[in-house]
Amino acid sequence: MFNLNDNELLQYINEDLPYFDLTTYIQEVCLKEVTLEIYTREDIVVACSEEAARIATLLNCEVIFFVKSKEKIKKDEVIIKLKGEYNDIQKALKLCQVLLEYCCKIATYTNLMVEKIKQVNKECELLTTRKTFPFAKKACIKAILAGNATPHRLGLSESILFFDYHRKVYKNNEEFYKEIKNFKQKVPEKKIIIESNNLEDCKKLMKNEVDVIQLDKVKLEIIKEIVEYKDLHYPNIKLLVAGGINLNNIQEYAKFNINGIVTSSMYSCGMANLGCNLKS
Repeated sequence: MFNLNDNELLQYINEDLPYFDLTTYIQEVCLKEVTLEIYTREDIVVACSEEAARIATLLNCEVIFFVKSKEKIKKDEVIIKLKGEYNDIQKALKLCQVLLEYCCKIATYTNLMVEKIKQVNKECELLTTRKTFPFAKKACIKAILAGNATPHRLGLSESILFFDYHRKVYKNNEEFYKEIKNFKQKVPEKKIIIESNNLEDCKKLMKNEVDVIQLDKVKLEIIKEIVEYKDLHYPNIKLLVAGGINLNNIQEYAKFNINGIVTSSMYSCGMANLGCNLKS
């Protein structure tokens, strides 16, 4: 696990609070000391609570306690408790709550997907795509780690994944297949992952010693055929499945002898139902 640094958190603060809180400014009660509790209205996996605590500190609030990322808490339990002057607490309230609402929901949804996978296939991993919210990658990645998933790709620079449009620069697929050996030679410490959607193409990729095949938007019956062929002839090649997989259908894919399920669904699953109590 990792934490976002102060520069990143200050950028987040300045987006929403570039000057001051106009609402509390006109109340003229800023010196009054209050406490704030942010709690959950549903069972969740906590994520990015460390960032919420640091945001509060940067805004001159005292952190009484917070629940660490990755911990599971029940409905009505408190995630973080703060103390400070009323105006400062109000600044921290929404910034902390919104961050926690997004990140805790991602972590919770991710963890539910992991649990569903492990119920039917203990050897299969949940892998999350690089399709995080723009400008929010680190928070999203921390949230999926809190939910016990692993990033499929952190970005374009650290992994190799050939899609269909990467093949367009070759005369035909046969020419592309022949290049796999050269790809592997150029990056001997990396895995060559190639996307496919049919059995015949997969056979050719396996024959040419691809490391990993990613099956995208492939029907279940075709996945079954590909898995059976791979297990019989090329058991060391890894298989990933991707495309439209979410909490409702994930077990249909996980039941096959595959190594990983790739999905972006946790990044559009909504927000956790959190509330707050402010006391003077």
